[in-house]
Amino acid sequence: MILPRLREGKPGNHVGLKPAEGWHKRNFLAEVVWPSLFERRTGERRTPEFPQLKSGQVALTWIGHASFLLQAPGVNLLIDPNWARWLKVIKRMREPGLELHALPDIDAVLITHAHFDHLDKRTLRKVAAEQPIVVPRNVGRLVHGLGFDRVHELEVWESMQLGPVKVTMTPAHHWGARMLADVHRGFGGFLIEVEGRSILHCGDSAYFPGFAEIGKRLPVEIALLPIGAYDPPSGREVHMTPEDALQAFVELGAQTFVPMHYGTFRLSYEPAWEPPSRLIECAGAQGLLERVCFLREGEPRVF
Repeated sequence: MILPRLREGKPGNHVGLKPAEGWHKRNFLAEVVWPSLFERRTGERRTPEFPQLKSGQVALTWIGHASFLLQAPGVNLLIDPNWARWLKVIKRMREPGLELHALPDIDAVLITHAHFDHLDKRTLRKVAAEQPIVVPRNVGRLVHGLGFDRVHELEVWESMQLGPVKVTMTPAHHWGARMLADVHRGFGGFLIEVEGRSILHCGDSAYFPGFAEIGKRLPVEIALLPIGAYDPPSGREVHMTPEDALQAFVELGAQTFVPMHYGTFRLSYEPAWEPPSRLIECAGAQGLLERVCFLREGEPRVF
């Protein structure tokens, strides 16, 4: 069932999509896409040993990019799952870390927005097994018919219960169009509360004051924040730099920072090594490095 939404139009937290001045002076195809075709994929696909979790424990497995498996006792959630080896002409540069068939039974899927690197239909068809999927407003039609038994659309700040899991959609500073003109589609992140723990997957976002608002409204313990794709072909400010992400982490009031959205797909001009290096440097300078937790693809981490 797709829940109806009456409100249409462009959200107020939609980023400006006008290209930056001088954006055409660089050639993304020649400088990034073409050289990437000749680079070998790195990383490896493992056979993961999923932990036996005790009450109050959660586990995170990074699939790569913005894709995560979140586990709590008796619960398995997938967030923005993407096992694609290509995004059109953009090559996946690192392996997902585990095969799709190695996943445990998935109880629900969460999709933050409709962009191709976050909503991959081929992956969703393989994951779908008559479980619910949660998406932002006006995104339901993109996933209807893929094999999910319920499609729940959420507005920003709206919450719903999935068994023992409470999911709240949080704001982001981004945009949700699948193509060029469908700017009516919603976007955001998810605050997931389970077993007394709280995990924020912020989706895609540029830095904005909304992170402080999220921190005031909701309890954020573990923050999954993007640190890459900050030098895009258009020059638009649509993603966070590592320094921006660290500032967002502080304003959220979170305890643990898990970086994401780097190293998997070359969506921007910055080299793959730069985002984590910059994050390590700025977190070290602010005395926050011990609170940053880098994950390796396919390796579950218990929190």
